[in-house]
Amino acid sequence: MDRQNLTLLTDLYELTMMQGYFRHKDCNETVVFDAFYRNNPCGGGYAVAAGLEQVIQYIKELHFAPQDIDYLASLNIFDRDFLDYLADFKFSGDIYAIPEGTVVFPREPLVKVIAPIMEAQLVETAILNIINHQSLIATKAARVCYAAKGDGIMEFGLRRAQGPDAGIYGARAAVIGGCVGTSNVLCGQLFDVPVKGTHAHSWIMSFPDEYTAFKAYADLYPSACILLVDTYDTLKSGIPNAIRVFQEMRAAGIPLTFYGIRLDSGDLAYLSKKARKMLDAAGFPDAVISASNDLDEYLIESLKAQGAAITSWGVGTNLITAKDNPAFGGVYKLAAIMDEEGNFIPKIKLSENTEKVTNPGNKTVYRVYEKESGKIKADLICLVGETFREDQPLLLFDPLEPWKKTKLAAGTFTLREIMVPVFQKGVCCYESPKVMDIRSYCQQELNTLWDETRRFVNPHKVYVDLSKKLYDIKIELLDQMS
Repeated sequence: MDRQNLTLLTDLYELTMMQGYFRHKDCNETVVFDAFYRNNPCGGGYAVAAGLEQVIQYIKELHFAPQDIDYLASLNIFDRDFLDYLADFKFSGDIYAIPEGTVVFPREPLVKVIAPIMEAQLVETAILNIINHQSLIATKAARVCYAAKGDGIMEFGLRRAQGPDAGIYGARAAVIGGCVGTSNVLCGQLFDVPVKGTHAHSWIMSFPDEYTAFKAYADLYPSACILLVDTYDTLKSGIPNAIRVFQEMRAAGIPLTFYGIRLDSGDLAYLSKKARKMLDAAGFPDAVISASNDLDEYLIESLKAQGAAITSWGVGTNLITAKDNPAFGGVYKLAAIMDEEGNFIPKIKLSENTEKVTNPGNKTVYRVYEKESGKIKADLICLVGETFREDQPLLLFDPLEPWKKTKLAAGTFTLREIMVPVFQKGVCCYESPKVMDIRSYCQQELNTLWDETRRFVNPHKVYVDLSKKLYDIKIELLDQMS
């Protein structure tokens, strides 16, 4: 799964439109497409960008193999000269993107493609497929980790993921969002992320009794001894047998470096508090109490509020599937077409729904930080080439409700352009960091959010504003269309 030709991972209409462009337009006509999303997932105040590494691999491998051409010919809808063109197809354009792990907001381009129209059209489906899924899971993971307030979150949803790719790349995205590791061994191999795990109820049931099963596991893995205590009776059997094993390990001089119990059923708040008292009374105050069982950010937050004595969490189904919000909703829209003089002519899509009206032109994104706190004040979408100075006042306004304005005084804010070049003239010019490095960067990014933006209920909205120049172009286009 580390090297795949995903060229035909596309909707048929991308190819039929390509043939239309081939027949009726200049194939080399350069255009700008933006991939962005309109609403934050899970009713939250932000999202986390993810998936760029796979997009890069997709573009690098983009070509129509002979068997691809043969298959397309068998559909009897494509002309031979068009198929001959596809046989020599290679991406030659530019791609800009917001790096993985970056906190992002609605309507700003996550990926921008500047390429001949046929090339830009073809890559739409795969880019959305990759970015939508991985950004969704990274965002969900960030929410779950925030609820845990510093406790370790382990991703272990592979068996509930929607297929191998979703399990592998979803686990990668979950680690980017903040998980300390995954149970997915192939993900660990491919992306060099920590793999973690304990044992199943079947391990306990396969032995004559619970104590014997615990003892055998402790003998095998003395430095990673987390025992599942709810197979029979958590308080009367599981925890006492675990304590007995820990006592025997200590008596034998085996260092108790990482040990404890896992709860997978029942009232996790009640059981964890009882377990903590029993472990402490037995002389094991540093024993880990981990928990699983259909957890998500809301349940973890509730358990925390109830004083649950859990310090490590295993989150599976609800994380790997983003169960409460199963789709990210990213879209890919034409924003500009280059004229014969090399100037970009802005294009706009209208809609009865205000939020579906697109932002025209060849754009980039600046992040505006409050200088004193380092927190995000707003994001500013502007045209490429526009410049702003930190030693001059900056006027921000909501493009949907432009009467809402904020003027930042000179010297009170800092600016950072968050889009970076990824491909230039078809050649990759960006090297993806290692996943654990992206995870560290993501934690820094999340810390630039205000707590009010990270809360789960009615989060504060971070405004994504338009520069005055871009806003004026948008209004002019809207006036022309009316």
